[in-house]
Amino acid sequence: MASSSSSSSYSNSPCAACKFLRRKCLPDCIFAPYFPPEEPQKFANVHKIFGASNVSKLLNEVQPHQREDAVNSLAYEAEARIKDPVYGCVGAISVLQRQVIRLQKELDATNADLMRYCNEVPNPTLGRRNNNNNNNNNNNLGEGGGGSFYYPSSSSSAWNNDDTCGGGDGYHRG
Repeated sequence: MASSSSSSSYSNSPCAACKFLRRKCLPDCIFAPYFPPEEPQKFANVHKIFGASNVSKLLNEVQPHQREDAVNSLAYEAEARIKDPVYGCVGAISVLQRQVIRLQKELDATNADLMRYCNEVPNPTLGRRNNNNNNNNNNNLGEGGGGSFYYPSSSSSAWNNDDTCGGGDGYHRG
C-alpha cells in the first residue's frame, strides 16, 4: 500500500504555488491549473508583488473562463514590476507607444517622398510631364511645382525600370 501511495504523490506533484507556500496541494487547489510545477518563478513573482492571499481572492471572484487571462495578466505585471518597480508594465507600454508614433511619422514621410517621386518621374507613355499644370495631383512642392530632387541613375535605381508610378499597383511586376 505504501508503494501505491508514493507513486500517486509522485504523479500528482504539487503546483508551483503550493510548493512555494510549502503546503499540501489539494485536488480543488485554486492555483493548480494556472501555476504548474514546471513554472515556479511565475508564482514566485506573482506572490512577491501581489501576495498569495490577494491572488486567491481575485481568482475566486473571477469567472472560471476568465481566470487564465487574469493569471497571465498578473504574471506579466509582476514580472514588469520586478524589472521596473516604479512604472511596471506602463513603462513598457509607453516605450511601445512612442515607438509606434515615431514609426508612423517615418512611414508618413516615406509615403510623402514616394508621392513626390511618382509625381515628378515622367511617364514614358505620356511623354514629359509639365509640372506647372493644375491637375490636382496633390504634389505639395510649393509655387511653380519645382524643387530639386535626386533622381538616381538607372544603374543605381532601386526601382530597376519598374513602372510603379505610371501604372499597375506598385507591388507586382509584369
